[in-house]
Amino acid sequence: MDDRVVEFVRGLRAAGVRVSLAESVDAMNAIETLGIVEKDVFRESLRATLVKEKDDFAAFNELFPLYFGSAGPPLQSAMDDLSADEQEMLKMALSAMSGRLQQLMDWLTSGEGPTKEQLEELASRSGADWASSQQEGRWVTRRMLQQMGFAHLEEQIQQLVEMLQQMGMSQEAIEKLLGVVDANKEALAEQAARQVGLQIAKQRANRPEDLHGSDLMYKSFDALTDNETEILRQEIQRLVTQLRSRAALRRKRGRQGKFDSKGTIRANQRYGGVPLEIKFKTRKLKPSLVLLYDVSRSMENVVEFMLRLSYELHDQISKMHSFAFYNRLEPIPDEVMMALRHNQPEAAFGIIRQMLPYIPYGTDLGNSLEEFEASHLGVVNGRTTFIIVGDGRNNYSSPRADIIKSLQRKAKRLIWFNPEPRGKWGTDDSDMLDYAPLCDAVYEVRNLAQLATAVDKLMAGG
Repeated sequence: MDDRVVEFVRGLRAAGVRVSLAESVDAMNAIETLGIVEKDVFRESLRATLVKEKDDFAAFNELFPLYFGSAGPPLQSAMDDLSADEQEMLKMALSAMSGRLQQLMDWLTSGEGPTKEQLEELASRSGADWASSQQEGRWVTRRMLQQMGFAHLEEQIQQLVEMLQQMGMSQEAIEKLLGVVDANKEALAEQAARQVGLQIAKQRANRPEDLHGSDLMYKSFDALTDNETEILRQEIQRLVTQLRSRAALRRKRGRQGKFDSKGTIRANQRYGGVPLEIKFKTRKLKPSLVLLYDVSRSMENVVEFMLRLSYELHDQISKMHSFAFYNRLEPIPDEVMMALRHNQPEAAFGIIRQMLPYIPYGTDLGNSLEEFEASHLGVVNGRTTFIIVGDGRNNYSSPRADIIKSLQRKAKRLIWFNPEPRGKWGTDDSDMLDYAPLCDAVYEVRNLAQLATAVDKLMAGG
C-alpha cells in the first residue's frame, strides 16, 4: 500500500497539486493510524493530509478512484439464468461469430471480462501511453471500445437474437440474456475508461522528477507572491541546465538515426548487393518555433517564464520567431529578451506595454491571428512548431478558429500552452473549447512544474 500511496502522490503532483515531502509523510502516518479497511475514512485521511487548496479537490477526486478503486464494476454471467439446453444454444450461437466480435460477446455473456493485461494492452494500442490529459482520455476510451468491437455491437446482438430464435430459445430467456448483455456493456465501458484514466495518470506521473525539485514550482502562477516569483526566477537557470542536458542527450541518441531501407538499396546497387553498406535516416531534433504570447495582465507570469525558458534554450532551437498579442499583434524585440536575461521583468513588460498599451477588456486573439496571417505567414512552414501561449479568451470578439485550423495544416505541429484549468474552458468569454480540437496538443501550464514539463515534451518532439 505504501508504494501505491507514493504513486498517488506523484499522480497528484503531475496533475498540478502541490504536495511536499512532509505532507507525504503525514499521509503515511494517517494511514498507519486509521488503517485502510474503511474506504471513506482512508479517502478523507489522504485528502486532509495531501490537499490544501479548494481548486485541487477536483484533481484528487478524479485520481483517487483510479489508484485505489477497483478496475470497474464486475460483469454478470448470463448463463446463471439459462437452462442447460439454453446455455448450449448460446455457446453454439457465439461460436458461429468471428474473431473480435466473438470475444466481445463472450465477455458480455460469460461474466468473465478482459484480464488486466488485456485491458492494459488495448488501452496502449488505443493511445493511452501518449495522452496527457483526462480530456484526451475520453477520446482514447472511445477508440478502445471501437477496437473491442463496440461499433458493430448492436447488429451483432441482433444477429445473435435471430440465431437463438431459430434454435428455439424462448423469448423470456432471450430478454433475460439481453438485460445481462446491456448491463455488462455499461460495466465494460466503465472498466475501459478507468484503465485509460489510470494509465494516463501514471504516464504523467512518470515524467522526469529532476525537473520538479522545488515545492513552490507546483503553486499556480496567479497565486504567487512577489517574493515567491523572485525565488522561481532564480530556479529558472537550474531548470534550463536540466532541459538543455536532456535535449542534448536526445540529440546524441538520435544522431545515428534509423535504418533507411530505400537509401541502403540505392547505395548498394554499385556493389551488386555484396558487400552491404547500411544507410541511416538522421533525425532533426532541433525544433523550429513560432510563438504567440498573450500579454494581457493576467498572463504576465506565464509569459515571463516561457520567454525566459525559450531564450535560455535558444541553442537547442534551429529558428525562433516570437510575437506578442493583445488587441493586436507585434513582434517581440530583442530588448525584451535582454531585459529578462538580466532579470529585469519590469523593464521587459514596460517595453511590451509601450508597444501594446493596456485597454480594459482589450484582448483580441482573433484580430491578432488575422494580422499574423496577413503579414507574417511566411515564417511558418512544414518544419515549424507553432505555439500559442494564452488562455483562449477573446472578450466575445470573433475567435477566428478558421485561422488556427489553417495554421495547424501549414505547420508541422500546433501546440497550445494554457494556464487555465480545463474546467474553466468554454466559460464566459473563453473560446478554448473551439480552439482545442484544432491543436495537435494542448498543455495545461498553471505552474512552473507543468510549464517545464510541457517545454521538455516540446523539445523532445512530443
